[in-house]
Amino acid sequence: MTRTVYVNGQYLPETEATVSIFDRGFLMADGVYEVTSVLNGKLIDFGGHIARLQRSLDELEMDNPLSADDWLAVHRELVKVNNITEGMVYLQVTRGNPGDRDFVWGPGVAPTVVLFTQSKTGLADNPQAKAGLKVISIPDIRWGRRDIKTVQLLYPSMGKMMAKKAGVDDAWFTEDGHVTEGTSNNAYIVKGNKIITRPLSSDILHGITRAAVLRFAKEAQFEIEERLFTVEEAKAADEAFITSASAFVMPVVELDGAAIGGGKPGKVAARMREIYLDEMNKAAV
Repeated sequence: MTRTVYVNGQYLPETEATVSIFDRGFLMADGVYEVTSVLNGKLIDFGGHIARLQRSLDELEMDNPLSADDWLAVHRELVKVNNITEGMVYLQVTRGNPGDRDFVWGPGVAPTVVLFTQSKTGLADNPQAKAGLKVISIPDIRWGRRDIKTVQLLYPSMGKMMAKKAGVDDAWFTEDGHVTEGTSNNAYIVKGNKIITRPLSSDILHGITRAAVLRFAKEAQFEIEERLFTVEEAKAADEAFITSASAFVMPVVELDGAAIGGGKPGKVAARMREIYLDEMNKAAV
């Protein structure tokens, strides 16, 4: 079945959707994106994603082409017309088509706005949540503004391919022996009742799911410690997990071949996944 997508104010069959070859998103990766999960036909943590979109646009000195209400209306329409019960809505805003290729951008160019849906059954009941993920560590050689959610995703894609070739599920980026984050997620370790994760800075993406999970963890009386942690510390942790908009909370049971927590998902990750899904379903729009 052909999806309906959104391109610059129009709802179109995906087979008829086009973007200029001169678009700066295509030529320069000059654009930002967000992905909002859909559960039971409703959007999860939508407000957080739109707030981060605004931050990313501001950091790149790009205008926001739609109001928050308009963004919500487009998301809801795409979920409706594509009959998405469980899945994701992807949005992308680029600096647009200046008419020719140039490193320097000028004023007056309308941004390009694209949205599409992806049907993904089993997001909430993902069997990996019970099995856990195996990851490897790789050097973090990305640019220095990882806090901006740009479409510049070449190295994260390469990292996922490195993991696939190594026969595992994903990779964690590292700098000076410390874990920064996963290829498309934030990383955590657990020691006793303490959840440890890298603090917010330009080194990592300011995860929307991260913010919610840490808020719920504090309410559940877990201790939160935002600091750097090493690969070796992660291997010796009681548990490890990742968070993202589509994985929610997912346990990590192996790092570079070393079992974490006996190689089985721990109680903290399981509890935080349960709380997150329960609270987000209540607040979904």
